[in-house]
Amino acid sequence: MELAPWWEMLLGGVIAVLLILWFRPGIKASIERSRTAKKDWPAVLIPLALVVAFVILLIGSVRN
Repeated sequence: MELAPWWEMLLGGVIAVLLILWFRPGIKASIERSRTAKKDWPAVLIPLALVVAFVILLIGSVRN
C-alpha cells in the first residue's frame, strides 16, 4: 500500500481545518446548550443497562 503524495495530505489537512472553522459556531452553541440542559441520566443508563443485560443473555445462550 502506497502513501498518498504530500499535496494530497496537505489538501486533506487544509480541508479538515476549514471544516472545523466552518462548524465552530454550531459546535460552540451546542456546548453552551448542553451546559444549561437538564441532566437526565436515567434516560441514558436504563437503555444501556438493558442492552448490556441482553448481550449477556445472548452470550449465555450460546455457551450452553
